[in-house]
Amino acid sequence: MTTIVKRGREAWIEGGTTRCKAPPPTPVKPYRLVLLGAPGVGKGTQAELLSAELGACQLSTGDIFRAVKNADSASSTLRSALLSPDMAAALDCMRKGELVPDETVLSLIRERTKCLRCRGGFLLDGFPRTVTQARALDQILAQENVRLDAVLDYELPIETIVSRLSGRRTCPSCKAVYHIAARPAKAERLCDQCGGQLFQREDDQPEAVRVRMQAYDESTRPLIDYYRQRGLLVSISAEGPPEQIFGRTLDALSGKMLVTR
Repeated sequence: MTTIVKRGREAWIEGGTTRCKAPPPTPVKPYRLVLLGAPGVGKGTQAELLSAELGACQLSTGDIFRAVKNADSASSTLRSALLSPDMAAALDCMRKGELVPDETVLSLIRERTKCLRCRGGFLLDGFPRTVTQARALDQILAQENVRLDAVLDYELPIETIVSRLSGRRTCPSCKAVYHIAARPAKAERLCDQCGGQLFQREDDQPEAVRVRMQAYDESTRPLIDYYRQRGLLVSISAEGPPEQIFGRTLDALSGKMLVTR
C-alpha cells in the first residue's frame, strides 16, 4: 500500500507571496498532470497516491475554497491573505449557490503561478473545468515555460457513481463521512467519532446525483475532446479499489513513457 504523505501547500492555499514551509524535494523528473473525473470516482484519492509516488504537489481548487469558508476561524493574518478581492468575489458566488465565473477562477490561478512552476511538479485537481479555462491554462503555462505531461480522465458508469454517492452518510457534528456498504459506521446511523446521528445529504440522493452527473458530462465533454485532440488525454477506468485504479494509472503513464514501472 502506498504511504500517503500530506505536503505543505501554504503557497497554493494562501496565494500572494506566501511560501510553502516544507517544499517538495526536487525529483529526477517533475510531473505536471491534470486530473479529470466526476464526483464519486475517487479522483482525490488518486491525486494523493500520485503525489506520494511522483513527488508532485496536489493542487486542488476545492482546498482553496474550503480554506476561505473556514477563514472566520483563522488568524487575522491568514484571513487577510485568503480574502483577496478575487477570493472574496468567489466566496460571494458560492454563498449565492452560483458557479464561480471563469474570469474569477483564472485570477485565483494567476495569483498562484509560482505553484505551477514548482520544482516538484503538480497535479491539478478541479481545474480546468471548461475549455475556456483550459486555453487560459495553456497560456499561463507557456508564459512560465512549463508544459503539461498528460490529462488523466477517470471514468466510471453513472449507475456505479449513483451507488457510491447515494450510499454516503455524513455526521452533522464532526463532518465525518461513512458509506453504508464500503465504510459503514460501527453502530447503525451513529458516528464512530462523536456519536452524532448520521444523515444523507440532499445532493447525495439518487435522483440528485443523476442530475449532477448529467450536468458534469455536458460541461466536461468539450474539455475531454479538447485534450484528446491535443494528444494529452489518458482515459482510466475507476472501477475497483483505489490501489487497483492506481496501478492502472501508473500503467497508463508508463504506456505514454512518462513513468518507468
